[in-house]
Amino acid sequence: MTLRLSRFTTLALCILAALILVPLAFRHGWVWFPAIFAVLLSLLGLWDLNQPEHSIRRNYPVIGHIRWFAELIRPELRQYLFEADEEAAPFSRSQRSLVYRRAKDLAGDHPFGTLLDVYRDGYEFIGHSTRPVPASDPASFRITIGNEQCAQPYSASIFNISAMSFGSLSANAIRALNTGARMGNFSHDTGEGSISPYHREGGGDIVWEVASGYFGCRDDQGRFDPERFARQAKEPQVKMIEIKLSQGAKPGHGGILPAPKVTPEIATTRGVPVGQDCISPPSHSAFSTPLEMMGFIAQLRELSGGKPVGFKLCLGHPWEFMGIVKAMLESGVVPDFIVVDGAEGGTGAAPVEFSDHIGLPMREGLLFVHNVLTGAGLRDKVRIGAAGRIVSAFDIASVLAIGADWANAARGFMFALGCVQSLSCNTNRCPTGIATQDAVRQRALVVPDKAQRVHRFHANTVHALADMLAAAGLSHPSDLGPHHLVRRVSTTEIRLFSDLHVFLEPGELIDGRCQHSFYRRNWDLARIDSFDRAA
Repeated sequence: MTLRLSRFTTLALCILAALILVPLAFRHGWVWFPAIFAVLLSLLGLWDLNQPEHSIRRNYPVIGHIRWFAELIRPELRQYLFEADEEAAPFSRSQRSLVYRRAKDLAGDHPFGTLLDVYRDGYEFIGHSTRPVPASDPASFRITIGNEQCAQPYSASIFNISAMSFGSLSANAIRALNTGARMGNFSHDTGEGSISPYHREGGGDIVWEVASGYFGCRDDQGRFDPERFARQAKEPQVKMIEIKLSQGAKPGHGGILPAPKVTPEIATTRGVPVGQDCISPPSHSAFSTPLEMMGFIAQLRELSGGKPVGFKLCLGHPWEFMGIVKAMLESGVVPDFIVVDGAEGGTGAAPVEFSDHIGLPMREGLLFVHNVLTGAGLRDKVRIGAAGRIVSAFDIASVLAIGADWANAARGFMFALGCVQSLSCNTNRCPTGIATQDAVRQRALVVPDKAQRVHRFHANTVHALADMLAAAGLSHPSDLGPHHLVRRVSTTEIRLFSDLHVFLEPGELIDGRCQHSFYRRNWDLARIDSFDRAA
């Protein structure tokens, strides 16, 4: 009986307060507010006692709501009060603060030594030289993307904006990102949502991502439309074409933009009906084998007027990628670039199992792609980009050291726009106006100011990379190799990445010299006529 009374004490006190305060309110007007409040709480408690959905509220009327309130503000309490500076969820406070400072052009230095535990397993660093060189001009940190099959090679920055679609991001976010890209002379990937008017407003270089929904280049049945593709691909602002096979956020999973979010401008941009679910299938309909994929790449290159064409993927079955590389050798069609996305995830919302347990992490995928292209004798013809939780100069240096030619960042540039990692991207209630289509919410994002921040974040990060390279005795990011990157593997041992990983020799997969069982076995399983492995 005592336990039961304690569970209902709050409700009983609310009812008692209402019975006392309401009569008093007729004599003292100022009592009306607490009286009404007590009545409302009493009615809420009576409703809690009888509602069928929540057991806690039936057992703890009124006071049971504290649990839901605590859950509601738990992310904010954790982020601002309890989270450690180096605790990633998925980005640490230190990482976010670094981006904020660089975006605002504030000093990035901090006093009193590193906050990192340099003796923990997994700690990484770049080895420095006893003969450092003067820092190079960051404006020179560019690479040419486009092999001999490409008529319009692109000179790209080694740090660019990764794929984020209009629809996932607001119009103002797209405006600010693309304007910042123009100011800093780097590129902006459209994501699979196609090229919106807001991409065009900024005038920045565009990498057009063509995904399985063929948004912006599809017919009424959702199939690839060559004429619609050619019209947009030939625009001068479009510098490269990227075929999306899969993405780190949800590899192997299609997508859906719910009907209420398919506004007239999103429908126009994507080429879909207004107010209907916008479906992105898991796989492409334009090709179904590695050889057919090479034909599709050749077709896009021709339709675009000879612009660089490549593809993006999060690695899954190793024999599938090897089949694609075998198809390059068989057909003679070689893509200009490959972007390796990582299972670390991205800006897109995804089922928990896909976020946590599907896809290869970026570094392993990058190393695999680099090795297979090298072993097939194609590495000098194909540039490699890397995307996956990159926000700092060291992040860029670490992927360049193990095989990438350039790095892309999505969430890093979202932080530059003012993202506070509220983890509400999929709710349309983004508090900073970035990941929402709510016109009132996105009004908070002032485009000229945020474009400057995007520009400054890029410029200051690349400048920091120049300083790191100079300390290592290097003049250009392309000089980085796995022997420059060091990892602690135990409390008493560190090892160079060149000793930690296998690196294939040029051509050894095709001339029979490969002695590494994993690569040799999967190369034998790879087929050009199917993505399935050989029997």
